[in-house]
Amino acid sequence: MASAAVAASVATASSQRFCNNLQTSSWKTTDVTKSQQHSNSFGRLGFCHSSVCCNYLELQALGDGKVAKNLGKGASAQGGGGARCEALPVEDSRAAAVLERAPSTKSGSSSSDDTIQEFLKRDYKYGFVSDIESVTIPKGLSEETVRLISARKKEPEWMLQFRLNAYKQWLKMKEPKWSDIRHPPIDFQDMCYYSEPKQKETKQSLDEVDPDLLETFQKLGIPLTEQKRLANVAVDAVFDSVSIATTHRKTLLDAGVIFCSISEAVREYPELVKKYLGRVVPVADNYYAALNSAVFSDGSFCYVPKDTVSPMEISTYFRINAMETGQFERTLIVADERSFVSYLEGCTAPSYDKNQLHAAVVELYCAEGAEIKYSTVQNWYAGDAEGKGGIYNFVTKRGLCDGDRSKISWTQVETGSAITWKYPSVVLKGNNSIGEFYSVALTNNKQQADTGTKMIHVGKNTRSRIVSKGISAGNSVNCYRGLVQMQPSAHNARNFSQCDSMLIGDEAGANTYPYIQVKDPTARVEHEASTSKIGEDQLFYFQQRGIDAEKAVAAIIGGFCRDVFKELPLEFAAEVNQLMSLKLEGSVG
Repeated sequence: MASAAVAASVATASSQRFCNNLQTSSWKTTDVTKSQQHSNSFGRLGFCHSSVCCNYLELQALGDGKVAKNLGKGASAQGGGGARCEALPVEDSRAAAVLERAPSTKSGSSSSDDTIQEFLKRDYKYGFVSDIESVTIPKGLSEETVRLISARKKEPEWMLQFRLNAYKQWLKMKEPKWSDIRHPPIDFQDMCYYSEPKQKETKQSLDEVDPDLLETFQKLGIPLTEQKRLANVAVDAVFDSVSIATTHRKTLLDAGVIFCSISEAVREYPELVKKYLGRVVPVADNYYAALNSAVFSDGSFCYVPKDTVSPMEISTYFRINAMETGQFERTLIVADERSFVSYLEGCTAPSYDKNQLHAAVVELYCAEGAEIKYSTVQNWYAGDAEGKGGIYNFVTKRGLCDGDRSKISWTQVETGSAITWKYPSVVLKGNNSIGEFYSVALTNNKQQADTGTKMIHVGKNTRSRIVSKGISAGNSVNCYRGLVQMQPSAHNARNFSQCDSMLIGDEAGANTYPYIQVKDPTARVEHEASTSKIGEDQLFYFQQRGIDAEKAVAAIIGGFCRDVFKELPLEFAAEVNQLMSLKLEGSVG
C-alpha cells in the first residue's frame, strides 16, 4: 500500500468560533505540496476517489506545551487498522496530520461484487405522492415571504421580529463551501417556503383531520387514529409545513409534560418559547440556521418540568409531499431539573426528480440533573442510482448541558438524503455532565454524507463518548468530521472516540477528519479508527454453513453497527433492521 505521512500546519478556527458556529466553522483541510499529491487527489488532504479510507487527524498544540499525537495508522480498503490519540509533550509530536492513501484495488471475485450490488438495489418504498390539495405560497424569498409565513401562522409580533432579524442576518452571510460535499448551486428564489394541506381550521379531535392525511401516515407505518395509534409513543405528525396531529397530548399534560407543535407553543406558551428559542443555536450561528430562523414552518416543542419523567416516548414524523418545496422545521426540547425524556424522530419524502432542501434546527436544553435521549432514523429520499433527485439534508442540531450532572445522548441512523450535512453536538457546560453520540451513516449510489459531532467540554469532570460507524457503497462518499474540544476550565474531562468505516465495492470513499483541541493538561482524549471491507472470504465462510449471501451481508453489517443499534429505543429496532436490509440488499466487494 502506497502511503505518505504529511506534516501539515494547523488551520482550525478559534475555539470560540468552533463553540458558537456549526456550518460556518472552518473544518478546512490543508494543502499538500505538489510532490506529495496523489495523482487523483486534487491536491487536498482527505479527498478520496478510490475505495480507500482517509483517516486525517488535525491536531493543535494547546496549553502547557502539549499536543495530541496520532499513534496508529489509517487502514486501507484491503485491511483493518486503528488509531489512538493521547496528550504528549510537543517535542514528541512529529506531525500534526497523517494521511494514508492507497490506489483502488479490486477484492474478491466479480460474482461476490454482483451479489452485493443486487443486495443494494432495492426500491424506496416511501416514494409515493399523496394526492392532497394544498395551499402553497409563491416561490421566492424576501422580507415579504417572511411576513407572509408569520401571518399564515398567526404569530405574535415578537415572533415576527425574531424572523425578520434572522432574515437580515442571513442576507449578510455566504453559503459555506468548505465541506467535502459537492452539489449544484441552490437557487433560494426557485423554491416554495410554505405549503400546507387544506383542512378544517380547528382540530378538536383526529376525526377532523383529512382522512387522506391519516391514510398517508398509515402507509408510512405511523398510525394516528385513536384505535390504532401506538400506545406508548406520542406522535407529532408534520406534513410539509404544518403539524396535522399530535397524539397523547392530554395524557402527557396530565403528567405535567407539554408536547405540541412549535406553532401551538408560540401561541399557548409564549414565555417558555421566548426563554429558550435561539438559546442553544443563536440566530446567526450559521448560514442554514439563520435561514431556518427566518422561515421555519413547524416542528415539535416539548417541556418536561422539574422532577418529572415523561410517561412515554415522544416522537415527530416529518413528511415532505409537495414538489419544489423546502421543509424548515424547528424542534425545541427543554428538560428542567432532574427530569427525563426520550425523543424519536423519523422522516420520508416522495421520489421526485428534482432536489429539495431540508434545513432544520434542533435545540436541546438540559438543566441540573436532567437527561434527554434523542434518536433519529433519517430516511429521506436519496435520489436514483444515477444521483438524480433526492433531499439536501442540511441540519443544525445542538444540545446544551447547562446544569451539573446533566446528560444528552444523540443516536442516529442515517440512510437517506442525496446529501447529508449535519453535526449533532453537545456543549458540556455543567460540571459532571455527559454527552454521547452514536451514529450509523450509510451511503450508496451517488449519495454524499459529511456528518459527525462536536463535544465541547467546559465544566469540570465532564465526559463524552463518540461511536461513529460509516458504511460506503456504490459510488458514494461518506465523511466523518468530529471535534473534541477541552477548554481551560474542563479539569479532569474525558473523551473516547471510535470511528469505524466499512467499504462495500471498489468505488466508494470514506474520509475521517477528527479535530482534537486540548487546552487543559488534566484532560484526557482517546481516539480510535479502523477501516474494513466485506470480502469474498467472509461470504464464503457464511455460505459454507448454509447461509446465503444476502443474509451473510446483513449479519456482517449488523455486527459492525451493533454498538449503535443497541442504543436505539425498542420502538425503532424493527424499523432499523428492516431499513438496513432495504438499503443494503446484496453487496460485497
